[in-house]
Amino acid sequence: MALVTTAELVADAQARRAAVVAFNVITLEHAQGILAGAERAGRPVTLQLSQNAVKYHGSPTAIAAAITAAARESRADASFHLDHVTDIDLVQRAAALGASSAMYDGAHLPFADNVAQTRAMVEWGAEHGVWIEAELGEIGGKDGAHAPGVRTDPAEARRFVEDTGVAALAVAVGSSHAMTEQTATLDLDLIQALAEAVPVPLVLHGSSGVPDDQLRSGAERGMVKINVGTALNVAYTGAVRSALAADPALTDPRKYSAPARAAVGDAVEHVLGVLA
Repeated sequence: MALVTTAELVADAQARRAAVVAFNVITLEHAQGILAGAERAGRPVTLQLSQNAVKYHGSPTAIAAAITAAARESRADASFHLDHVTDIDLVQRAAALGASSAMYDGAHLPFADNVAQTRAMVEWGAEHGVWIEAELGEIGGKDGAHAPGVRTDPAEARRFVEDTGVAALAVAVGSSHAMTEQTATLDLDLIQALAEAVPVPLVLHGSSGVPDDQLRSGAERGMVKINVGTALNVAYTGAVRSALAADPALTDPRKYSAPARAAVGDAVEHVLGVLA
């Protein structure tokens, strides 16, 4: 339908006491598969490009152009978001790249430094029409920063939001990045406490490792933006492996990229159905 803003999608989800799902894009096939799944589910999505994916491409320009073009041509509403960005220059390229939002990741910094730098990014975003998400303490599994059981403190989260003016906050509530199996356990009571303590939408990172029923419950308790990445890569790579195993002589990348793209779409449709 349109390339829309992340702020619009998040505000709509919050008003409906629902969640919008943000899916990570690495290749064009990811973007196309995500949008195909969204069209079939009849749901909006956010297309996320991480700083790590930008490093893979060498520059954000081409992949960002592909993402925004694919979104404009889709029958689904979709926004474009820069995710886990520590490079301030990349955050400040968001609008020029067509992204309406960015997650500035200062979680590796001491609390006071994270507050100061995030506040600077929020002020910049306000001047340039870019919605800014941030993170308080790294999510479990990211660079090994959190041991199992580490959680975001509601009082500290409230203070962080008040001191920065950030539009949304990613919190540690039991999920971990890069999980290939759904074995994580969300702290649902903590999610509810955070939702009551923090006046902005909460973001769940590392959602690929969360079982479907808990993902649904997490949204019901207060998670508004739910990020999914690894599940798409598992589907994508599995389809490639199957295609190549079925025909060891296969050399045309279209023959294994097409099923990989379709597998991404199926994974997206499933997640959106869980959170319908």
